[in-house]
Amino acid sequence: MTILVVILGCIAGLVIYFFNKLVNAKNIVAEGWSGIDVQLKKRHDLIPNLVEVVKGYAIHEKQTLEEIVRLRGESREKSDPSDKSQVENTISTDLKKIFALVESYPDLKADANFRKLQGSLVDIEDALQFSRRYYNGAVRDYNTLVQSFPSNLIAGFFKYQTMKFFELEYATERSNPDISF
Repeated sequence: MTILVVILGCIAGLVIYFFNKLVNAKNIVAEGWSGIDVQLKKRHDLIPNLVEVVKGYAIHEKQTLEEIVRLRGESREKSDPSDKSQVENTISTDLKKIFALVESYPDLKADANFRKLQGSLVDIEDALQFSRRYYNGAVRDYNTLVQSFPSNLIAGFFKYQTMKFFELEYATERSNPDISF
């Protein structure tokens, strides 16, 4: 009888231990997502100012500028990391196009407001990259718990599912953008 109580106590202790590890890992993922969300909001707040400065110089690129504003609104409606990352990748591609356009407009390139906005965007992209790494590391650790034995038994019982990584290209990456108007 005593041995049975000890065995049941050990099993209960293990269940509690792994359940708490799963809860902790899930909360760290939520914290990581919050960091990404903050940086994306900063980027979204910067986009209208950037678009306005560029509009004055690049009138015939109106379609690209309007597309960025539309995508910004669409991204704010998304909450799932995989859906949001798809929209954000398109925004990053369009931002690359805007910065490539700067080469065609020397006055824009010299504009102090544009240079300030460009510097702010670079800072935000760097912070976003850091946040994404943190989030993806948290997702990796969480997914490892959900998939590895014996915590996978607890995760399955409490319906914990694996989470998706947040993949995102950055507007400031050093690659040649494909520009076609």
